[in-house]
Amino acid sequence: MDVKIESSWKSVLQTEFDKPYFSALTDFVRTEYSSGIIYPPAKLIFNAFDQCPFDQVKVVILGQDPYHGEGQAHGLCFSVNDGVKFPPSLINIFKEIERDLNIPMPRSGNLERWAKQGVLLLNATLTVRATLAGSHQNKGWEQFTDAVIEKLSSEREHIVFMLWGSYAQNKGAVIDAKKHLILKTVHPSPLSAYRGFIGCGHFGLANNYLLEKELKPIEW
Repeated sequence: MDVKIESSWKSVLQTEFDKPYFSALTDFVRTEYSSGIIYPPAKLIFNAFDQCPFDQVKVVILGQDPYHGEGQAHGLCFSVNDGVKFPPSLINIFKEIERDLNIPMPRSGNLERWAKQGVLLLNATLTVRATLAGSHQNKGWEQFTDAVIEKLSSEREHIVFMLWGSYAQNKGAVIDAKKHLILKTVHPSPLSAYRGFIGCGHFGLANNYLLEKELKPIEW
């Protein structure tokens, strides 16, 4: 199967693309895009990978579903297009960066600037039907993104994995803690952010770890 994705990822993940589940997933996704409004735009399904090649990944942030509102999702977890109102979880992420590193709240919620520095902004499910959260769960995306995490864990070293909330932490159970830094806290959602996300210090901890490994820190 020919999947349009950045070349280093295509090489690493080709065995997944060749599996029956991925063929079934592709058929499902194609049917969905042809019959309704699906986010992100089809050309941006693999945007997280296209912006951040496999050998350049320094940090992985795990989300669950793409945003399902108009104009929000563009293939990077927690990120929204320029000019789009910040969703509540993204506001809390920026609040923690400001508290942790004294970096003021940015004007744009577009996190491509992070992706280009080596932050893989990976949702567990890469597509969603408009207004219907979770509508593309359990169709095969989770198996695919589990494989992404396993490949990063086994074939790379010195990556910071930020696992926010129980869903991300369960998904990250395969990560080798001897080779990588695993940072865990509650989800940045308003429902839980003040039970540990605000004050977690993950962004500074990530940069300190990268510096220890003689890697360039992220400009958050």
